[in-house]
Order: sequence, then structure tokens, then C-alpha cells
Amino acid sequence: MTIQPDTDEHRMDESRHPAVGYQLLLRLKLANRPGTLGRITTALGEADASIMDIDIAEAGDDFMIREFRILCEDEAHAHRVLASIDNIGSCEVIHASDRTFQLHRRGKIAIQNKVHIRTNAELAHVYTPGVARVSMAIHDNPDAVWSLTIKPNAVAVVTDGTAVLGLGDIGPEAAMPVMEGKSMLFKSFADIDAWPICLATKDTQEIINIVKAISPGFGAILLEDISAPRCFEIEETLRAALPIPVFHDDQHGTAVVVLAALINSLKIVQKRPEDLKVVLLGVGASGVACSKIMMNFGVKNVIGFDRQGAIYQGRDNLNVAKEWFAENTNPEGFDGTIDEALKGADMFLGLSGPRLIEPDWIRTMAKDAIVFTLANPEPEVMPDLIQGAARVIATGRSDYPNQVNNVLCFPGLFRGALDASATSITEEMKIVAARAIAEVIPDNQITEEYILPSVFNPDVVTNVAAAVRHEAERAGITRPRGSRVFV
Repeated sequence: MTIQPDTDEHRMDESRHPAVGYQLLLRLKLANRPGTLGRITTALGEADASIMDIDIAEAGDDFMIREFRILCEDEAHAHRVLASIDNIGSCEVIHASDRTFQLHRRGKIAIQNKVHIRTNAELAHVYTPGVARVSMAIHDNPDAVWSLTIKPNAVAVVTDGTAVLGLGDIGPEAAMPVMEGKSMLFKSFADIDAWPICLATKDTQEIINIVKAISPGFGAILLEDISAPRCFEIEETLRAALPIPVFHDDQHGTAVVVLAALINSLKIVQKRPEDLKVVLLGVGASGVACSKIMMNFGVKNVIGFDRQGAIYQGRDNLNVAKEWFAENTNPEGFDGTIDEALKGADMFLGLSGPRLIEPDWIRTMAKDAIVFTLANPEPEVMPDLIQGAARVIATGRSDYPNQVNNVLCFPGLFRGALDASATSITEEMKIVAARAIAEVIPDNQITEEYILPSVFNPDVVTNVAAAVRHEAERAGITRPRGSRVFV
């Protein structure tokens, strides 16, 4: 008996994600006689499996079908668990599956009608002939599309699958489950209807043209998991070309939450942004965006490192984004190593890869150091190894305190932008979003292990949406709300 599906070349190694866990779903047909269930649970225990639930699915005179939900370490452990019960008499394994894959069966999202169609009269209103009057009303007054279609609550989640999670360039089909997940988060947290748009092209201009072409059906565009430096040009061009918000979440969603975490961290360490020395490892899309938002907040000294070392003016092999970075950061032109840069630094921000920072380097930082080690699934330095060396520690993982999670940002930010009829998302909108996230936690509740609210705190979306809407209206970047069609 194999666990379905039993092969997946590009599957993420879930053993590296202890917060997720590997849940095995088993459906067993057992002989309906005393002692059978006991033998099964004993075998599972001897295989070091943790039984989470046992349910009865069906019962007959001489058999019983039971469903088990079992927590395993990883897929290999799940196979060992399965082998432990394969040879038990009076037991038939009907089905064994990975719960994560079960949740993805036939996709995670669906379209749901807001209007019931039960009679010919109702059909005539929502489709022909009644719909023709609505179409002509929009033809005669294009602004009516915002009143008479789903557009004002619709977001396109666009990717080419070139920079998906920590998996890299896995293609548009493999990116689809992630984009579905993003769409689920929009709906669950902010009641926004989002659609995954996975493109079978890596050509920058073609992606720009496609997004322009589909934009009439959407109120905003979320760019996701597009590799750097192409993502910069795609976002910049679309922001200039489209009269709706365009937002690259890998850049700006991360930046907003990092700033929120920094705002509350500074309340703990009693330092000012302009006095900070920040060392950044990973000058990609998110690294550049984080640097920009921190500098807009008042940080003046950021020293960035990529695979070739420190970035400074005059260094060779810099793309357009890194040229901007070199011109606007590292005011003293530091060109040494990262361990040298960390000496006396107030903050380390890691957006790179696993195990790139030695714990001893963190111990050379300034008193009350702030360390955001955000590489996933394994950070640049494990928090356990730097306890006491840094005052505040944040990661990208949910199994440690202070998870920097983009879900704190994008649902509320888009909710506010759509509610305001905003035509773009400005830097100031991002900063007020960060402040709104930070302010969810009252000052008297902020601690070293509680600088960011839970993503499930309903005040997050409410606060962020209100702040973003207010800023959009203050800045005057909202679509005119003139007279509407008879609705």
C-alpha cells in the first residue's frame, strides 16, 4: 500500500517544516471483534506515531471502517507507520494519504454565485436578455463597470512561477497551488475575490502585455513569485501604465511587515531609526524594498551584501536595482566582509539562505541588537543559537515567536485600496500600513517575543484597511466617484 501521491519530484521537504507537520490519513477496515483496535493502536505506538483522531466511518455486522489521523515526522516515517500495520491480521488498509495533498484535491478555491438562478425570470435578469441593458450601460458610461461588475472587489494574482517560495523556478503549473493559497487568504481575511493567473512565459514584455490585456476585469493586480531583477521592471511598467493598484508582494508585503516589526522593536530597545546601523544579507526583490521602506521611515545607514560581498558605489556586476541600492545605501562605502560589518551593528536583516551567519558574529553586534533572520524554511542563523546575544529576534517561521508573515499586510492593504477606489499604492500607504500593524499591539503589551500580532487577529485587517483608505483619500489618489448608472 502506498501513500497517495507516492512520488513528487518537486515536493518541498516537509521534514524541514516542523510547524506544518506531516499528517497521515488512514482508512482501515477492521474485523469487528474485541482486541482488533488495540492491536492497531499498539502497532502505531511502536512505530512512534502520534494518533490525533480516530473516527468510525462505517459499521457492519462483522467489520468496522475507522479513519485515523496520525502525526508523523515526514513522508519516510509515514511509510514506516504504514508498514507496521500492513501485516496485522483482520485489518485491511483501504486508503492512506497525505492530509496536505488531500486539502489540495481539485484545487482549494471555487467560484460561488451571489444570485440564485431558479426560474426563467431570474435567468433573464442575470443573463440574456436583461444583461444586455447592463452591458450597454457600461458601454455608454465606462465608469459604471465599478458599480455593475465584480471589478471593484477583484484582484488578479499573477505569477510566472520563477521564484516560488523557497523552491525557485518551478514553472506556472507548480506555482498554481501557491497562487490558490494566496487567493484563499484574500477571501478569508479581507473578503476579496482573487484569481490565480499563472503565465507560461518568462518574457518580461510579454508578461507586461498580458497583465495590461486582462486588467479591465480587475480592480487591482498582485504580482507574486516573479524572479529579480525582472520583477522590478514588470512592476514599474505596470504601475505607470494601469489606473489600478499594482503591488509586488515579495517586495512590498515583506517590507511592510519588516517595518512593523522594527517599529515595535525600537520601542523595546529605545533607539531611533536615524541612529541605527543596519546590515542586510540578500539584496534581491525583498531586500531592496525593505531597505527603501526603512530609509523612508528614517534609517540612514544600511549596508547590503549579496553573494559577491558588500554592495557599494563603483562595484562591478550590479543590475539596475543593485545600482540604485549602491547609490542610496552604505554611506561610508564599506567594502569588507559581513562579519566585520556586524561589529557594532544595531540590526541584522536576513533575506537570503540557511546557515549563512555564525552565532559568534551576532555576539559582536551592539547592545540590544535586533535580528530578523527571515530565510525560509531554515533561517540564516537559528534563534536558539543567539538567545542572549540579541535582544529581539524574528523569523519567517511560525514555530518561533515574532513571525514576519506577509498575510499581516496584503489583505488589509488591498481592502483599504479597493475601498478607497485608489489608483495606486504609494510609499506612504505602505508606511501607514506598517504603523497600523504595529499599533494592533498596545505599547504596554509589547515584549521581546511579541512585536507582531497574530495573523488571525481581526484587528489587523481592520486597522490596516482603515489606515490605507484614509491615506489614499488624503493623498488624492482615488478614482473620481461621480454619478452612477441607475442601480
